[in-house]
Amino acid sequence: MATPPSSIIFFLNFFLYAALLSSKTGLGFQGRQTAVLSPTLHNVHLSSLMPSSVCSPSPKARLWAIPFFHLSFRRMPINGEDKRATLQVIHKHGPCSKFSQDKASSTSTSHTQILDQDESRVASIRSRLAKNLTNTDKSLTDSKTTLPAKSGKTIGTGNYIVTVGLGTPKRDLTFIFDTGSDLTWTQCEPCARHCYDQIETIFNPSMSKSYTNISCSADTCNELKIATGVSPACSASTCIYGIQYGDQSYSVGFFAQDLLSLTPTDEFEDFVFGCGQNNQGLFVGAAGLLGLGRNRLSFVSQTAGKYEKVFSYCLPSTSSSTGYLTFGSGDAKSVKYTPSLVNSRGPSFYFLNLIAISVGGDKLSTPESVFSTAGMVIDSGTVISRLPPTAYSDMRTAFQNLMSKYPKAEAASILDTCYDFSKYDTVEVPTIRLYFSHGAEMDLDPTGIFYAMSKSQVCLAFAGNRDSTAIGILGNVQQKTFDVVYDDAGGRVGFGPGGCK
Repeated sequence: MATPPSSIIFFLNFFLYAALLSSKTGLGFQGRQTAVLSPTLHNVHLSSLMPSSVCSPSPKARLWAIPFFHLSFRRMPINGEDKRATLQVIHKHGPCSKFSQDKASSTSTSHTQILDQDESRVASIRSRLAKNLTNTDKSLTDSKTTLPAKSGKTIGTGNYIVTVGLGTPKRDLTFIFDTGSDLTWTQCEPCARHCYDQIETIFNPSMSKSYTNISCSADTCNELKIATGVSPACSASTCIYGIQYGDQSYSVGFFAQDLLSLTPTDEFEDFVFGCGQNNQGLFVGAAGLLGLGRNRLSFVSQTAGKYEKVFSYCLPSTSSSTGYLTFGSGDAKSVKYTPSLVNSRGPSFYFLNLIAISVGGDKLSTPESVFSTAGMVIDSGTVISRLPPTAYSDMRTAFQNLMSKYPKAEAASILDTCYDFSKYDTVEVPTIRLYFSHGAEMDLDPTGIFYAMSKSQVCLAFAGNRDSTAIGILGNVQQKTFDVVYDDAGGRVGFGPGGCK
């Protein structure tokens, strides 16, 4: 049979794509059960706030599975050269995660545990930003790699995972990605003291032809203190790293380099990472962590020659759907940017300038100085956004006034504004919009307004800081469904609606 001309194949695929986009049942659009009644209200079906027991990949994830669209949409040529790579993002506690069917994560994490551990992460971020940390010298005491009691970070549990390749031949490993961390590390054989259970076989550096240890005299070894807050140690001339998180999770091992692969064509030789031989903590089956901070050792900095310090992601609306993590710049016409400030107290963090909030279409009277006094960072690992006490009080009062017809429920951990929707199929929810400097805005999806413990306990997904000077944090619940773009080279962060569609 004759082969159709390539132009006909293109148009057949194009119309297939158009048909898929027009079919909500075929693609299971995120947010399809939410309608905007007006600029002030969302009409929300309760089912859209609750994760399903079945994985429903986002439209973009499904398109990547179609060969034609894999080429067209997953990898985008820029100026004649392909400079983008996209990974699928999965919530590690949802049905799309292979952890949920594996014994490595057989112990489920409750919402209360997630919120309590989220509070630990926030406390540790504040600790890292405290001025007195700059004068504290934490170090590995000797070649036994003993960590200090506290090192100012926490991994928490509300995190998202991606799969990358490491070594030659390549081993696929599942990493938590974290914009609040710099060092990338994975568990390695042999486990000198302890390794936690993970879904894949632990990486064995002796099986990789491209693996090498980094010497104590290397400049990259000296970078560890800035990236981890802990001075490195030395064992038989090999650099030893150590990092401990605020929840007492930790990783210790050889500082090394190897081939890291995102796609068959996007490979990075001599990628610097931690090869952990003593690891323990709340990593829920993941092999390790992919650090997306601003330090020289972060993934973002090490791949700057290819991706120019630009990456973006969309976090899915619920844990039963999927999102993406893309490296490299591309078409982002709907994205509006705000400056991403650099602060000497925490040079690895991405600082933002929040200036106002509206609830139900009305801007709150909160003075802009309330936000600027506290400051704000955006963090992919923090679950619930934190606001200055005055700003949160103003938001809560306005929100409660507009939700007065619904019965209240008990507070849930750090969440003090909760509702019992057990007798409702749909509810009318006031819109919430965040305003940043230079015109960037986030009109939050309903899944970014609520944190649902159950239908009888659905809570406003914000919390107030106790101290007016404590740092504000834009957490991952509020980031759901947005195309969140980090352009570190350009000193900006952007937000675009409907990112996962």
